[in-house]
This record gives sequence, C-alpha cells and structure tokens, in this order.
Amino acid sequence: MHAVPVSPQQLLQLVVEDNLDAAVCAGLMDYTAAPDDATLTPAQSQLLLETQQRLRIAWAARERYRARDARLARRAAEREACRTPPPPPDSKPALPSAAAAILARAKARAAQKPSS
Repeated sequence: MHAVPVSPQQLLQLVVEDNLDAAVCAGLMDYTAAPDDATLTPAQSQLLLETQQRLRIAWAARERYRARDARLARRAAEREACRTPPPPPDSKPALPSAAAAILARAKARAAQKPSS
C-alpha cells in the first residue's frame, strides 16, 4: 500500500475522526515529528506518534495470534497423523505359518485316533 502524501494537519484530522484506515493510507506510519515543525503543537505530534505506536503493537499482536493459530493447527495435525487407527473389532490375529502347520498336524492326528 503506498501513501498519498498529505500534510500533518490532515493526518491529525483523520486520527481525531478515528478514521485510522484512511490515516494509514495517507502515510501515518511514515510520519516523523520534526522539532522545527511549526504546523503541529507538540501534543498533536505526540498524538500522531502514540497512534503509530498503538497500531504497531496491535499489528504485532495480530501476527503473534496468527502464528500461534498456525502452530496449534500444525501440532494438532501432527498428533492426528501419529494416532494409529484402532484394530477392526472382529479380526483375529493370523497365526504364523509354522504355528498353523503344527495346528494342522495336531488336528490331523486327532482325527485319525479312534474315540474310546
């Protein structure tokens, strides 16, 4: 966003009217108080400088909030990715092939023996 050059009095008027968007567009953040500037009183210059400072603090807080929000979303996604899905409810673990062969032989022997 580039500033349209306006006088310090116009900047002050925009700030007093609480039209901060227009003041920022008009160059509020580029304003510097000059000691030999007779266009504004020291109190008026101080008001512009304090408004700049409040805006910088608010913008920094917004950036911290956005960074925190992104960090929390990233952590939640990482936690979700690490979670293993629960096993299906009716699935039985398969026997290893060696155990399955032993079981098959035992069943075959049991089937061959006559019952008493």
